[in-house]
Amino acid sequence: MSIDAANLPDDPAILKAKIAALQAENAKMSATLRAHDQLVQALRLRIAKLQKQAFGKSSEKIEREIEQLELALEDLLVAATESADVPVDEGRDEDEPVTADKGAGAHKPRRRPGVSDETPRERRELDPGTCCPDCGGDLRVVGEDVSEILDMIAAQLKVIQIARLKKSCRRCEKMVQSPAPSRPIPGSMAGAGLLAYILVSKFDDHLPLYRLNEIFGRMGADIPDSTLVDWCGRAMRVLQPLIDRIEAEVMGSDLLHADDTPIRVLDRSLRDKGSGGGLGKGVKKGRIWTYVRDQRPWTGAAPPGAVYYFAPDWKEGHVQHHLRHASGILQADGYKGFAKLYEPGLDGTCRFREAACWAHLRRDFHDVWSATKSEIAREALDRIGALYDIEREISGQPADIRCAARQARAKPKVDDFKVWAERQLTRLPGKSELAKAFRYGLSRWPSFCLFLEDGRVAIDNNAAERALRPIGIGRKNWLFAGADTGAETLARAMTVIETVKMNGLDPQAYLTDVLDRIHDHKINRLDDLLPWNWKPMPVSCAEAA
Repeated sequence: MSIDAANLPDDPAILKAKIAALQAENAKMSATLRAHDQLVQALRLRIAKLQKQAFGKSSEKIEREIEQLELALEDLLVAATESADVPVDEGRDEDEPVTADKGAGAHKPRRRPGVSDETPRERRELDPGTCCPDCGGDLRVVGEDVSEILDMIAAQLKVIQIARLKKSCRRCEKMVQSPAPSRPIPGSMAGAGLLAYILVSKFDDHLPLYRLNEIFGRMGADIPDSTLVDWCGRAMRVLQPLIDRIEAEVMGSDLLHADDTPIRVLDRSLRDKGSGGGLGKGVKKGRIWTYVRDQRPWTGAAPPGAVYYFAPDWKEGHVQHHLRHASGILQADGYKGFAKLYEPGLDGTCRFREAACWAHLRRDFHDVWSATKSEIAREALDRIGALYDIEREISGQPADIRCAARQARAKPKVDDFKVWAERQLTRLPGKSELAKAFRYGLSRWPSFCLFLEDGRVAIDNNAAERALRPIGIGRKNWLFAGADTGAETLARAMTVIETVKMNGLDPQAYLTDVLDRIHDHKINRLDDLLPWNWKPMPVSCAEAA
């Protein structure tokens, strides 16, 4: 609105109306400017994140930077919803920045929140009555409009009182009383659902126990940290027979993925020796190892599972102990501790055949390309990318079909890569990072080709790397594990929780049911409670118990 000062009216009422109109227009323009500013900032953060993903080195530092960018972007999106003129689309794609329509209006949802059919639904009917509000005539049903609201019922604690009535026989005066039901932890008031919630919160959601103490306090129960610690430890002891069975099943596979990640662990001996007694003086670096069985990519019959072990250091003796009863094919990186497992025994046979990881090799070339923009590194990435194009097409196919496709389509590309790599190596400085990447691949060439011979073998070790992601997420919350015993408990808890998740189950529902049943379950039928065999107890039976 443009107003010439010379033509302003003398009537105060008209002037007030014009001022109000100008104020409204100014507020609308300010809201639009804020929306555009938020959009620009959101786009800048999104670009920065994508650049980190595309060009950043694969390191924990980069991952932390990306997480910080995501948090900043999330804050911007939340702030955008505070503007009444710029509603944020709840159906917006996860990787799509907030945008505004013409005039900073709302835009049409593109994707609704996904809600499973198993989610409980409550129907509330709004009935206009039986009489027409205009003429008083009788109303009849001709249809209905149904919309949905996604709501949440807050978690709450519940005290279950077990009342065991005592009765006496009128004839013989015998006292009769039902036996007390077994408890997940004998002598403890913790129920199975509560214990499952605590275990999942600590070992899957990575909430420290002191935060759980605060959460329970808001629910009306003061549960000391020491009690929560005791419940966790004793619940894990109850689950130990199942964890042993999962370990035996997974480690008995003839095809395993293996990887490890560092974990900081409190070490009292170091703290006692350190000057000043600071926390940094009492922390050492251990390792969490994982071994994964995952036959889903080639429709194998064995269910998926993951086993975790803690080791106080990176010595090769630990992996040799973990795999002491195993044999077959091991897919892993070039860790020297595995080397003895691939060596022929006295009878000339090898316990393990090595399957190398093309994703690991690709990262080496990617690091060189991102740092130097080397055309040779770029070509290596393109050649490896062509192999992954084939893998995407045959994922989920039976092993024989995968093998045939690889022989026909991937093998010529792999053979060409080797010839090309050997030629490039003769032209590069021997100490260059690019030459090191080529030597890493060529020195393990039979291992890089094993996936061509066996359709069960994956092209990379991403299954094990995915299994270690929860550790990376967790250590951002708890920073370090409480001594070696705490790290060992963490490894056992992750064995059962991550295996449950790999089998498509809700870990809290699974642990609640298992903790409630395991003491009364026949020991010779313990396998019925393994994640891939588990069936929840029918509600009627659970209530009767």
